[in-house]
Amino acid sequence: MAVDQLKTANSGLLIAAGITLGIGQAGFFDGIVIHQLLQWHHMFSSVETDATVAGLELNTFGDGLFHLFDWLMTLLGIFLLWQVAKRDEVVRSTPLFVGALLLGFGLFNIFEGMIDHHLLGIHHVKSGPYEATYDIGFLVISGLIAISGWLLMRQPHQEQV
Repeated sequence: MAVDQLKTANSGLLIAAGITLGIGQAGFFDGIVIHQLLQWHHMFSSVETDATVAGLELNTFGDGLFHLFDWLMTLLGIFLLWQVAKRDEVVRSTPLFVGALLLGFGLFNIFEGMIDHHLLGIHHVKSGPYEATYDIGFLVISGLIAISGWLLMRQPHQEQV
């Protein structure tokens, strides 16, 4: 097997690093932008209101667990990316890596949205008269991000140093 074919065949580690980092970054984006800056919801805001001290404590704890998961995914992604950097036989392609980041970002939000917003109903993107629209819009945007990542990954890639 030629060196170029071996490197292309060994792109899985770069893809795993990108997807894992994408998952972590999607969670951080959701937690920082939607939970903290916009304050549209907290992790358990449909379970218990954040208008009471006890409710705020529960929701803050839930947000903390969510951020802990994001942090662990980011650390794992950095570890995987470090493994890519140490191995000469692994392809290094910016479009492949960015595509994997977008795929992980979008897939995480689809999974989180389907489970938390629709199946469990523990929170909605933005509660109120248009909450279904926000929840569906979140899934549509996440799907478009995932598809754009998948399409970028499918492009022919050359190794970049």
